[in-house]
Amino acid sequence: MQVQVVKSKIHRVTVTGADLNYIGSITIDEALMEASNIIEGEKVSIVNINNGERLETYAIKGNRNSGEITLNGPAARKVQKGDIIIIISYGILEFEEAKLFKPSLVFPNEKDNSLT
Repeated sequence: MQVQVVKSKIHRVTVTGADLNYIGSITIDEALMEASNIIEGEKVSIVNINNGERLETYAIKGNRNSGEITLNGPAARKVQKGDIIIIISYGILEFEEAKLFKPSLVFPNEKDNSLT
């Protein structure tokens, strides 16, 4: 049997932009992607702390150490600049492997989305 488990999580980052006219996705600072083990194109779930919205999209790289977190395309209607969100990705593992798996959890500074 296989189970779906949390693979990566960027906990409580501040949205820096919302671009309705982009084709879709979420732009994430490359340093945050690397630290959380999220790759470009990976499906991610977004949870908005401010309004309770939940959505799915895919990740694209933003400039390293820029702090950028921008929701693009239709997802831009679900957030406002300054909202606090959680970004989560999941993996599918064999049941026994899942029991031992440790996700990559990142807790950035909410003020500037930095890792320090």
